[in-house]
Amino acid sequence: MAISTVLAIYFLIWWITLFAVLPWGVRSQHETGEEIAPGTDPGAPAVHRVWWALRWTTVVATVVFVILWAIYASGLIPLDALVTQFGPPQHH
Repeated sequence: MAISTVLAIYFLIWWITLFAVLPWGVRSQHETGEEIAPGTDPGAPAVHRVWWALRWTTVVATVVFVILWAIYASGLIPLDALVTQFGPPQHH
């Protein structure tokens, strides 16, 4: 598999994982009981932890990628089976 394909697959996994990780541990201004900053929504996060989320996204995405790569490399699920199952429809 070409390195560009591997990087594209990792990027897609990372991006999807980011949206799964973003809500982890987020508490809104309303939930924390803090004074709601003027001009902000009460549901806005009280503390922004972007670097924390990016770090966890990278960890989780790497674990998912390694598991999928191991399945692919071991031939546990043949590529032909995936194409048959999820590929474009074949015209007879």
